[in-house]
Amino acid sequence: MMVVHARINALKALSAAVFCIVLSSQVVLAQDGPSAAPPYEQQLMRLSEIFGALHFLRPVCGERDVPSWRDQMEDFLDAETLDENRRRRFIERFNQGYRGFSAVYRDCTTAARLAMEQYLVEGERIITDVTSRYGR
Repeated sequence: MMVVHARINALKALSAAVFCIVLSSQVVLAQDGPSAAPPYEQQLMRLSEIFGALHFLRPVCGERDVPSWRDQMEDFLDAETLDENRRRRFIERFNQGYRGFSAVYRDCTTAARLAMEQYLVEGERIITDVTSRYGR
């Protein structure tokens, strides 16, 4: 259980680092035009989906994260999306992650806990990769 809490705290802390990279990259992207996407776009889309999955799974398993994963997603959207179409794509990926598990799980199971752990690891890996490759 301590490992899971450590992963959650690390993921949330790393999320803040991604937001800093995102904010600094918006200046460069604005020069390229409104439709320019950063090279890590697909990783951010996947991260949105992971946030959605965790937003569903964590409460089902009795976890009460503060801030919630939805709040994390809101912060992410505020930092990342200047373009409304792009914002909608991120929201759709978040909702896709949420719906994927809400259609299957009503109770916390061993499989749900395993999925949470795998998503925490994957999210941590994505954020570490983005911050190390694109951070200053």
